[in-house]
Amino acid sequence: MEDLKNIIESMLFVSEDPLTIDRIKNVLTFADTKEIRNALKVLLDEYESRKGGFFLHEVAGGYQIRTRPEYTEWIKRLVKTNPRRISKASLETLAIIAYKQPVIRSDIEHIRGVDCGGVIRMLLERKLVRVLGRKKIPGRPLIYATTKQFLETFDLKDIKDLPTPKEIEDLTNSLSEKKEETSLDSLENPENSLNKMLDVRSTT
Repeated sequence: MEDLKNIIESMLFVSEDPLTIDRIKNVLTFADTKEIRNALKVLLDEYESRKGGFFLHEVAGGYQIRTRPEYTEWIKRLVKTNPRRISKASLETLAIIAYKQPVIRSDIEHIRGVDCGGVIRMLLERKLVRVLGRKKIPGRPLIYATTKQFLETFDLKDIKDLPTPKEIEDLTNSLSEKKEETSLDSLENPENSLNKMLDVRSTT
């Protein structure tokens, strides 16, 4: 058990993407699913009890070693990467796809009221959105859905973990109060974007 746990930990350490149990099992052919789950549980408990600079996180259907959020400031000073920003239009389009998937472009544009071709291409390039196939209707339009990269970016275990309308409303109110004290330079009118997500979710 100890060797299995250490092997899985080393795999998690070098992997850039979250590792699913199936992927781990494909590598560790000598271990079954139950043994792998038990080893992951032990690792989760060890990291939690240690309270160190990193922890084991379940995200996007798999497991990933991550630095703790409270040390983000120091990581940024070391790495010095430019944050990837997402526009209001992109956020609204992504919200529609996330809550209405599988969805075609005409349905997205009907909700937003504008052409979304360029925004969808950008979301595809960032690997936040993927093409599932073509819908069997005249014109055979492409069908869009979110990706594992989307889940990882927004820290979700799966699509069911998307915020509910009540949670979005609470967050919107919180942001409105915070805006009176702090400048929100990273987002353009975040309240409008979140309200758009609420409107989309309410129609499902």
